[in-house]
Amino acid sequence: MTELNATAASLLGFLHEGPATGWDVVMGIEASVGNFWNVTRSQVYRELKTLAYEGLVTTGATGQRDRVPYAITKAGRAAFAEWIAREPGGGIMRLPIVLTVFFGKHVEPALLQRFLQAERLHHQAQIDRYREMHPFVIEPYQRATLELGIEYEQTMLRWIERLPWLVEKKPKKKASTRARRPSR
Repeated sequence: MTELNATAASLLGFLHEGPATGWDVVMGIEASVGNFWNVTRSQVYRELKTLAYEGLVTTGATGQRDRVPYAITKAGRAAFAEWIAREPGGGIMRLPIVLTVFFGKHVEPALLQRFLQAERLHHQAQIDRYREMHPFVIEPYQRATLELGIEYEQTMLRWIERLPWLVEKKPKKKASTRARRPSR
């Protein structure tokens, strides 16, 4: 058996709740960890097939729309337990708006302002969504994760709200300081 990657392990984590189709798992991801753990549908289906091949999940009878239910096996539970007990390691921040702001001197001020406004609206909508969910999330580990989501969105909003000065006082592009060769 190959070592579990985080995506495969997360699928085993979802299957701890009971048998589910790939579609069910995708919906579970989108409704819970999808805002901080990016997993595509194709990854889910590919990993489920690999997990079945390795004996970590079993497949049930094909249902409507060719949906196949998967159930975690004893070996799958053991593999998940081994994976979840490992040090998670460091993460990486991959936020397109942060990259855009980093290279902001190359973006027209009005366009940058439009991007920031769209980001502000997105993060406010996420906060509103998380706050609506909050009373219904009772499991303490999931609630702690949801609360981190709220704090992250609030942090992004505070950061975005501090940026207009940057856009308003954007320095003009300097002329090139490279020495020019005389034309011949």
